[in-house]
Amino acid sequence: MAESKPSMMEECRISQPEQGSSQVFRPGKLLCIGRNYAKHAAELGNSVPTTPMVFLKPSSALTPSGGTVVIPDQSSDVHHEVELVCLIGRRGRDISRNDALSHVAGYAVGLDMTARDVQQKAKEKGHPWSVAKGFDTFAPLGEFRSADSVSDPQALNISLKVNNEVRQQGHTSDMIFPIDELIVYCSSIFTLLPGDLIYTGTPEGVSAVKTGDILEAEVEGLAPLHVSVS
Repeated sequence: MAESKPSMMEECRISQPEQGSSQVFRPGKLLCIGRNYAKHAAELGNSVPTTPMVFLKPSSALTPSGGTVVIPDQSSDVHHEVELVCLIGRRGRDISRNDALSHVAGYAVGLDMTARDVQQKAKEKGHPWSVAKGFDTFAPLGEFRSADSVSDPQALNISLKVNNEVRQQGHTSDMIFPIDELIVYCSSIFTLLPGDLIYTGTPEGVSAVKTGDILEAEVEGLAPLHVSVS
C-alpha cells in the first residue's frame, strides 16, 4: 500500500474556452448505478434489475486523471469498471423525463473501482456494499466537457485499457436505464443538487488490477482518464 497521501478532487470544473471562463462545482453525492448493462450483470452472475440499482460513494473517493488508485490492505481483488459520469448543474426534485437532461451540466469518463472480495462477503451476509466501493481513490474522474458539446450521451463508445490492452469495450446505447430515466428515478428519492455526480454503470469486461498497472479509460468525445495503480 502506498505511503503517500492519495490526491483527492475538491472541485469539478467545466472549461468554457469560447467564453474565457469555467464553471466550478463542489462535488456532492456520488450516485452510482449497478448492473446497468445486461452483459455486465451476466458476467457476475447477477439478475438484470427492473428498476435502477443505486448505491453511494463518498466524495472522498474521487481522484483526478493522472492520480493513483491505491489498493487497500483490506482487499486482494480490486476490479476496474469504466463509466460515463454526469455532473448535475442545477437543483431538482421529481424531475420529469422531458426536463431531465437539462439538469446535466457536463459529462466525463470515470472509474468505479470495486473491492470485489469485500463486496462478495457483504453480499453473502446481505450487507451494503459501501465499504467495497468507497475506499479513498476508488472513484477516478476525468475532465468534464459541457453537456452542450455532447449531442447524444446514449450514442458513445466507451472503453478501458490496462497496460495498453483493451479490457472493456461497449456503447452507452446498451444501458438498461438511459441517463434521463436515471435522473428521473434518482430525483424521486434524492433532491439533486449542483455538483452531484451520477456514475451510470459499466459494460462487460471488468477484471482485477494489480500494483503497477496503468489504466486508460475513454468515452467517445470526452477527455481520456489515466490512472496508475499502487
